Amino acid sequence: MTNEQALPHPNPPPEGEGAIVKGNLQPRPCVVVGMSGGVDSAVTALLLKQQGYEVIGLFMKNWEDDDDDEYCSSRQDLIDAVSVADTIGIPIEAVNFAKEYKDRVFGYFLREYEAGRTPNPDILCNSEIKFKAFLDHAIRLGADFIATGHYAEVREVDGTYQLLKAKDASKDQSYFLHRLSQHQLSKAMFPLGQLLKSQVRDIARDHGLSNHAKRDSTGICFIGERPFREFLNRYLPTKPGDMVTHEGKVVGEHMGLSFYTIGQRQGLGIGGSRETSGEPWFVASKNMQLNQLIVVQGHDHPLLLSPQLDTLDMHWISGSPPDTSRDYAAKTRYRQQDASCNITLAENELSHFTFSSPQWAVTPGQSVVVYDGNICLGGGIIS
Repeated sequence: MTNEQALPHPNPPPEGEGAIVKGNLQPRPCVVVGMSGGVDSAVTALLLKQQGYEVIGLFMKNWEDDDDDEYCSSRQDLIDAVSVADTIGIPIEAVNFAKEYKDRVFGYFLREYEAGRTPNPDILCNSEIKFKAFLDHAIRLGADFIATGHYAEVREVDGTYQLLKAKDASKDQSYFLHRLSQHQLSKAMFPLGQLLKSQVRDIARDHGLSNHAKRDSTGICFIGERPFREFLNRYLPTKPGDMVTHEGKVVGEHMGLSFYTIGQRQGLGIGGSRETSGEPWFVASKNMQLNQLIVVQGHDHPLLLSPQLDTLDMHWISGSPPDTSRDYAAKTRYRQQDASCNITLAENELSHFTFSSPQWAVTPGQSVVVYDGNICLGGGIIS
């Protein structure tokens, strides 16, 4: 095809049980929806059912270490998912991917923290669990497509699938989906891409979905919302050391470099004094060899501002890098505004980004994600 085709794809099937084609009953395309118990995935399933697809709900359980923990909501989430599936009138099953999650996501998560970097487990969770383990399982169930409640869009242009930003800029989740492949996007549907969050809640309420007002989850992917330092301490040992200024002056003690991230302000346990400016302290960098946490005062301290960065493991959604003779936009963290940048590609899989204005608290282990207007091109791990 030579024109841009907005998805869901293929075109919504006819209403009813199927379409009669040359005397035969044509089955409706089957979509397996990842249902988390939240309102977004519930409305995703509802919309696809209304469009005439055969819809099956799938609830993923991916964490078992402390299932009775007060911060793990999987039991209630399953109850909510079953309740809305019953209201919508679709079947739902539960599947356990705890082993895959621990092997593919959580192990990497711990290794990165132990090395002093700050990983983003949600990105790996999408590429390895939601759009790999889940996709494989859905295809075994006979699915033609999978759908999730992500705020993003997919579009096909001349046989290439593009990942687009969502209409609701405040909820856009293309940043977390930037490592998806052409195959994964060809099977993915994001029905919420053209909706505002407020509209999603209105749809859920108007159709009697019991979770229409349920609070959004903001915790670690599939692990939940919990005191992070306490959680990490279950798996990584503490190794106290000095907090020092960039001049080398000791101003406090840290509990272990793994437990801090660049740009962190809270939880440092140091304040202003007569000898200092009185401004808040921020983590600027880590010296792994000396086990030192370097801290600075002031949000706009020069050591917190980076005009350039290098990346490893670049992933381009189209399968090949873009034309680097022109500038693009990129963000080095989810809630950041797009920033103009130039990209230099190297043969050793390193890429170099130069920004038109310095970026705040660029963090090794996090991802820089590249955009061409509304199109997400891909991204890499900040090294």
